[in-house]
Amino acid sequence: MTTPSSRAPAAQAGAAASAPEHGFSYSRAFFEDIVDHALAHARKIGATDAGAEASEGCGLSVSVRKGELETVERNRDKSLGVTVYVGHRRGNASTSDFSERAIEQTVQAAYDIARFTAEDPVAGLPDAADIAPPDTHQDLDLFHPWAIDSTAAAQMALACEAAALGTSRRITNSEGAGVSAQQSHFFSAHTRGFRGGYASSRHSFSVAPIASLPGRNAEMQRDAWFSSMRCADDLASPEAVGRYAAQRALSRLGSRKIATTECPVLFESTLAAGLLGSFVQAVSGGALYRKSSFLLDSLGKPVFPAHIDILEDPFVRRGKGSSPFDEEGVRVAPRKVVDAGRVEGYFLSSYSARKLGMKTTGNAGGSHNLVLQSRWTDPADDLPAMLRKLGTGLFVIELMGQGVNYVTGDYSRGASGFWVENGEIAYPVHEITIAGNLKDMFHGIDAVGADAYNYGAKTVGSVLVRRMKVAGS
Repeated sequence: MTTPSSRAPAAQAGAAASAPEHGFSYSRAFFEDIVDHALAHARKIGATDAGAEASEGCGLSVSVRKGELETVERNRDKSLGVTVYVGHRRGNASTSDFSERAIEQTVQAAYDIARFTAEDPVAGLPDAADIAPPDTHQDLDLFHPWAIDSTAAAQMALACEAAALGTSRRITNSEGAGVSAQQSHFFSAHTRGFRGGYASSRHSFSVAPIASLPGRNAEMQRDAWFSSMRCADDLASPEAVGRYAAQRALSRLGSRKIATTECPVLFESTLAAGLLGSFVQAVSGGALYRKSSFLLDSLGKPVFPAHIDILEDPFVRRGKGSSPFDEEGVRVAPRKVVDAGRVEGYFLSSYSARKLGMKTTGNAGGSHNLVLQSRWTDPADDLPAMLRKLGTGLFVIELMGQGVNYVTGDYSRGASGFWVENGEIAYPVHEITIAGNLKDMFHGIDAVGADAYNYGAKTVGSVLVRRMKVAGS
């Protein structure tokens, strides 16, 4: 299979509504006004520190099924969130009403919560030295509004589904296809000197065809595919996505059960991104200071083989995990999270860093554009080459369930995919469970493919794990 490629805010409300930008109802200037008003009022009523963020999002979602329009949804939401500190006590409140009275009531509510909250010695805004100055905020090309109406979106979804249904007579049904066009913008500021915000967009479409084999032993298999980008021009064609989704469903027909065994396991690139996500979860501040991670005190220690590196880059243009600062307004920077298998950094917010006696890594809100790569990967290590490296074992293309224990690292997931013999796919398999421990799985990564796929804010090729338990019949 080949993957397709501080003026009174009330006085400004009318002006904001009469001068929408790119389909938004509110301007950046209006957001600055209400945020500044919220901060000024917090100071006025006695807050030690405060932060506020105003945001707006809007979009269109259309779904079809079996050639018929099913749903058309338009969404538009807005919010002002306020965080107030009274010493080391913190309170938070939000509102969707941007009137001056509502803003002041929200600030008061946050202040009242803070006054009656238990004191936390590490609670507070980021240190001033960690704040990203406004003149360092890069334009990362994250905003590409898609001027598509419901009719055009429905036509695209229908074309995607039709391509899937037309791939083979064995594609007999569909769970439908959908198109989504979403955009948002925000402005945030706090009393430690941070001011910033930007607009962003995310567009996608997807389809889920069903393949079947007729007869006494009738069988149905479902699969799906999608394309998701910041800019609609970068999306794969609906027809290519439809055909690929159909090919995936067809390839699963004739699935068998297999006997329980231990063998090497090759994770498809989309699933390998989940393994990377498990690592991020285990070395994130919340899990570490709560001591609910199997990778406690792993800084400077080998967690992966020496050929594995993990890179983080917040400044990828149009990247899905890109940002000029984190959710607290802290500066971000490219870094090596894992170097030659050793953990060089955690994922920390200001709060979790203080809990651990460390410095923030600029990861309030999560990671930024992670890439897991192997120093052994050759440009020719496509999926067929990775199957040859697998030899005889299991190639997994779908995982089910939430069987990951982040305290112990124990891993157990329902799975389906293909049994591989002598480097070639022999037949599809289903109703199996793969199990191991993430510590062993990470250390047991023997190869990473050149078939890198971007899944959200993570990019990784297929990953070959040396040995796992496979429970079958």
